[in-house]
Amino acid sequence: MYLFRLAKILGVIHRFGIDAMIFEHEPVGGVAAVFRAILFGRGRAESRAVRLREALEALGPIFVKFGQMLSTRRDLLPRDIADELEKLQDRVPPCPPEKALAQIEAAYGRPVSEVFTEFDPTPVASASVAQVHFARCGEREVAVKILRPDIRKVILHDLSLLNVLSVLLNVVWPDGRRLKPREVVAEFARHLHDELDLTREAANCSQLRRNFKDSKLLLAPEVYWDFCTQTVMVMERMHGVPISRKDRLIEAGIDLSTLSSAGVEIFFTQVFRDGFFHADMHPGNVFVAVDGKNRGKYIALDFGIVSMLTDEDKNYLAQNLLAFFQRDYKRVATTQIEAGWAPPDTRVDEFASAIRTVCEPVFDRPLREISFGRLLLRLFQTSRRFNIEIQPQLIMLQKTLLNIEGMGRDLDPDLDLWQTAKPFLEHWMKEEIGWRSVVRTIRREAPFWSRALPQIPRLVHQALLREKAANSNIPQAAPRGQNALLILIAALLAAILFSLHF
Repeated sequence: MYLFRLAKILGVIHRFGIDAMIFEHEPVGGVAAVFRAILFGRGRAESRAVRLREALEALGPIFVKFGQMLSTRRDLLPRDIADELEKLQDRVPPCPPEKALAQIEAAYGRPVSEVFTEFDPTPVASASVAQVHFARCGEREVAVKILRPDIRKVILHDLSLLNVLSVLLNVVWPDGRRLKPREVVAEFARHLHDELDLTREAANCSQLRRNFKDSKLLLAPEVYWDFCTQTVMVMERMHGVPISRKDRLIEAGIDLSTLSSAGVEIFFTQVFRDGFFHADMHPGNVFVAVDGKNRGKYIALDFGIVSMLTDEDKNYLAQNLLAFFQRDYKRVATTQIEAGWAPPDTRVDEFASAIRTVCEPVFDRPLREISFGRLLLRLFQTSRRFNIEIQPQLIMLQKTLLNIEGMGRDLDPDLDLWQTAKPFLEHWMKEEIGWRSVVRTIRREAPFWSRALPQIPRLVHQALLREKAANSNIPQAAPRGQNALLILIAALLAAILFSLHF
């Protein structure tokens, strides 16, 4: 099965001339000249950008998602390719209407006309795993997301192939152990499996909506749980303009600079306040409200891929970023070593010097003056030199950072990413490390402590008896004064907890 799938991938690459795109910049002569003659002899009328987009569509949903991520990095791609790959965000060819209707009827066990008062069989958006139709439930306007039929089988085949390739890379690639391809594929597979269950996506949507309730920055649709199944999700229809349509946003009077800064704040709020963030923030999943009381707010869509961070991950990330914004490169190096991302025997001074060399040139510059392609390359070279291990649990965060930075660059090339993010991180660190954090922790743990504290005198008493028995082999009772002191300590702690709790 793997060989068949691999042969299909190579066949698609050859059929659409992707190999010709690779060899067209090779020097003429020798083996390259032979390949050029064979490849360019095929000839195709379509442009290279169209061929690349069609090849990714033919290869399946995993490759489409790769194209979606690439489309957000206009600084790394030629304009024609970026424009064409942007079509992968919500314009993948849909499945036939009859199959979509059959999927709904199979989910509900009754005709579509008995579920919805109106249903548009033409999808308004079509992506690699699912497609969306507009409908009405009584007086409510809704969006109906339908899982593509048989998509599970296709994804499982591609993931199996990726697993095989990751094993080979781990064995034959010198950087395999450091970059952890098997763990990265496993993390990617976990999120793809989540996308195949629309009830999980509905739960993600509800969580994000609750996290940003009454927010002045972000909206998320309401989920109508009575109509949600593993293959069909029904939610509130949201009205807005795609964030990629700058012309329409400007026409509606939306300040793109303010919008860009708000996007950075939304991202850092999701990551550091909630530890729960939308991890598929390409432009096809982000709209902007231009009417009514929600004017200027972001609208989040497509919640199939979200990610969570532990308190430990958040703490190390915040320390890294804050030290980076303060240009404290020694602290950046120390934090990565303490977190176990760099080997414990790494020389802090050398590591800090390497980080300074890479990062110092990009400070105090707007996004349009920063070559992120060159920056990413130099960071990769530095991580390789110091044997920095990839953190699989942070893969989705890194992917989302690429998306957010790409959208920010497109909206406002003059955005100062550092100055926008630094105040938020400083405030977050004060909240997490200061006395407010201690009080919050005590309040959170108070119910447990209130149950455990009354037991402390008895447990200490028993421990003292065991200690005396071990020393003298004669069981003895603890002095009455000692017991009274223990009870008094427990009572005082309980009183403190009670006052904090109430």
